Amino acid sequence: MEATYIPTLKKLYKEKVVPALMQEYAYKSIMQVPRIEKIVISQGLGKATADKKLIEYAVDEISRIAGQKAVPTRSRKDIANFKLRKGMPIGVKVTLRGDRMYEFLERLMVAALPRIRDFNGVKTTGFDGRGNYNMGITEQIIFPEIDIDKVNQIWGMDITIVTTAKTDKEAKSLLTYFGLPFKK
Repeated sequence: MEATYIPTLKKLYKEKVVPALMQEYAYKSIMQVPRIEKIVISQGLGKATADKKLIEYAVDEISRIAGQKAVPTRSRKDIANFKLRKGMPIGVKVTLRGDRMYEFLERLMVAALPRIRDFNGVKTTGFDGRGNYNMGITEQIIFPEIDIDKVNQIWGMDITIVTTAKTDKEAKSLLTYFGLPFKK
């Protein structure tokens, strides 16, 4: 018999989060219980219009953080004031689903967020009204995968957690049961 690996948060979701949410919101079916669909990590690099190497560094760093290859995002139109042409790379993004998504969320909560100076929880204002949560991180060096000596520039990033929750209250409950530390 082959032992298969199941991420800790995926196991936690099935064993503890689903029953807790079913009781809290009186869902009639397990399929009504909100779940995390995907996590999108994105980074906008405005200075990349002048230096093309920045995109390569960012793709490498975000790929290391996510554990999956990141892709450059390209501009959609020309903007003369920013010296921007249509099709120029101006950012980096990666979308995580399935096991990699749970592994990243666990690394974020256990290893990265505690390394933020004066950290006392993530903001509760990051919900968008449809059950998704957005948070900004000011430095990519909080992730243990990044070697501080090899970083050429400190960049921030946006992390979007997309859930199937219908309301922000349900999404906040879901993420709280997962262990995301919200400010009191």
